[in-house]
Amino acid sequence: MATEYDLLIVNGLVVTDTETGEYDIAVKNEKVETVARRGTLSKAIAKRTIDAEGGYVTPGGVDAHVHLDEPPLFGKGSTADNYETGSRSAIAGGTTTIITFAPQRKSEDSLLSILQATHTKANQVCYSDYSFHLLVSNPSPLALSEFKTLREEGISSLKIYMTYEALQLHDGQILDVLLEARKQKITTMVHAENGQVIDWMTAQLENRKFFAPKYHATSHPPVAEVEATYRAISLSEFIDTPILIVHVSTPAAAAHIKAAQDRGLPVYAETCPQYLFLTRKDLDKPGFEGAKCVCSPPPREGEQDHEGIWEGLANGTFTILSSDHCPFTYDDDINGKKTVLSDKYPVGHFKYIPNGCPGLETRLGLTLSADLLPIQKFVEVTSANPAKLYGLWPGKGAFIAGQSDADINIWYPPGQMEEFTLKNELLHHNVDYTPYEGKTMKQWPRYTILRGEVVWDREHGGVLGKKGYGKFIKREASSLAGSRDPGDWDILA
Repeated sequence: MATEYDLLIVNGLVVTDTETGEYDIAVKNEKVETVARRGTLSKAIAKRTIDAEGGYVTPGGVDAHVHLDEPPLFGKGSTADNYETGSRSAIAGGTTTIITFAPQRKSEDSLLSILQATHTKANQVCYSDYSFHLLVSNPSPLALSEFKTLREEGISSLKIYMTYEALQLHDGQILDVLLEARKQKITTMVHAENGQVIDWMTAQLENRKFFAPKYHATSHPPVAEVEATYRAISLSEFIDTPILIVHVSTPAAAAHIKAAQDRGLPVYAETCPQYLFLTRKDLDKPGFEGAKCVCSPPPREGEQDHEGIWEGLANGTFTILSSDHCPFTYDDDINGKKTVLSDKYPVGHFKYIPNGCPGLETRLGLTLSADLLPIQKFVEVTSANPAKLYGLWPGKGAFIAGQSDADINIWYPPGQMEEFTLKNELLHHNVDYTPYEGKTMKQWPRYTILRGEVVWDREHGGVLGKKGYGKFIKREASSLAGSRDPGDWDILA
C-alpha cells in the first residue's frame, strides 16, 4: 500500500545552507519524510498539498536571542512579551524555534531553580518550539556545580555579561565559567562591552546635563565594545573553549573576531537587524521618540557601519543573525520606555531607559527584503547555523529525511509578493511600536509550518497555530568546532 503523507509541498525552490534545487518535500509524523526531485511525488497521496508556485522553501527560522517574560534585572521596566505573545509573533514572521533566557539574579545561588521557574512560564503556552539559555550573573560554587545537570536537562548554552552592575562578571569569574563550560561542552555567549568605560562616559554626560535618548549612543562608544571583544577572545583562547560574542554592532569588533577565526580559534559571532537597518540618528528623534531605538550596543553611525556588518554576514565572520528581541512598550510610564519621564527629566534620562527593541517577527522578512545576502547564506545565518551552534541540528535548520522536524517556511516567488510598508499594526507582538516602521517589505513568509502543521497562512487566516503546540526542545552540545585540544585544560600545561 502506498504511503499516505500528512503534507506535500510541491513546485518549490528548496533552499538549505548547502544546496538550492527544484525539490518536493513530503511530511509524515511531524518529520521530513522525503525530499525528492520536483515531480517525482506527483502520484503520492497526502492529506494536504501546498503548491509553492516557484517560491523559496526554507527551513523554519531559529532565533537564538530572545527575551520574554523577564523580571527587571537592572533599571526600570519589564518585558512586554510573554511566552504566548512572543512565540505567536515568532511564527507569524517565520521563526519556528526560539531560544530565550532563564535569568539568574546576583542574589540567587542556584541555576536549576531558575530553569524550573522559566519552564513554568513557557509550559503549554507557546506557539513555536523553544529552549533556554541560562543567564549567569552569580557563578557561585553551587551554580558552577550545576552545569553538568543543565546538560542533562537539555541546556547546552549560557550567557554572561561584561557590563551592567547587576549582571557584570569580573575576569576571574569569567574564567570560572569558561573552564566549567569547557568541561561540560557548553557554549558561552558573551555580552562584550567594557562596563567601566560606559560608566565613565555616562558620568561625563551627566556632569554636562546631557540626558536625552540620543546620548545613550554616546555613552556606549565603539571602543567599549572593541576592547571587551578582544578581552573575551583572549580569555576564551586561554581556556581553549568556544564562545559566541552576541549582538556585534561595529566592524572594528568584527575585525577582532575574524582575526581570531583566521587563527583557528572557536570564536563565533552574532549580529542583529538593528545593526543593519538602524543608526544612531534613530535615537535622535524629536522629544522622547528616540527611546524606541535604545538598545545595547546601540546602533552605530550609518552606511559605512552597515556595510561592514553586511560584509561580515556574507564572509562568515558572523555565524548567526538573531533578533535580540527585548520588547518594552513605548507609551507606558509604569513598565515601559516612559518610566523615565518626569518633571526633572522631561525627555528622560538615557541611563535609565528600558534597554531593548522588539524584532522577533520582523527579523526574517527585513533581511530577505534587503536582498543583500545569497539565499543559501540567508538560510545559514538565520536557521542552520543557530541550530548547529546550539545543539539543535539536524532536528532543526535542515531538511534531512527522517531526522529533521518538518519546520518549513514557504516564501513568495521572487518579485511576486505585493510590496507593503511595515506598520506595527500588522505585527503580532505585545508592543506598541516597531523600530522598523515604514520599511518597505518585499518578502514575508506565505506559510509557516511547525512539525508538519501549518501555523501561519498569510493569505488565509494569518496565525493558525494553537497556543501550547510549541514544545521544549532538549539540546545537545554544539556541532560546530569546539576546543582545539580535546583533553582537560591543565593550569600547568
